[in-house]
Amino acid sequence: MQMWLEAVMLVCFGASWPLAIYRTWKVKNPLGKSIRFLVLIEIGYLAGLLNKLLYLPEDPVRFLYLLNLVMVGIDLGLTLYYRRRPPRETTAG
Repeated sequence: MQMWLEAVMLVCFGASWPLAIYRTWKVKNPLGKSIRFLVLIEIGYLAGLLNKLLYLPEDPVRFLYLLNLVMVGIDLGLTLYYRRRPPRETTAG
């Protein structure tokens, strides 16, 4: 039962990352995104994944940690990339 509850938690947390990635990619403006927050989330998912790999290597929940880790990494990468770019010009119609 513990594995299933952990899986539900990871699926619920992970459901928001595709939307965050899409928004960052579409808008190309990471205004309001916290790099510190994203790094803390990455560290948390990495710790969970390492725990599974070291102590419960057969636990299938490790794939959810890896998936979330990758998605947050993509969002972090997009955030860093778009922060370095100059803002886009908007043209009034």
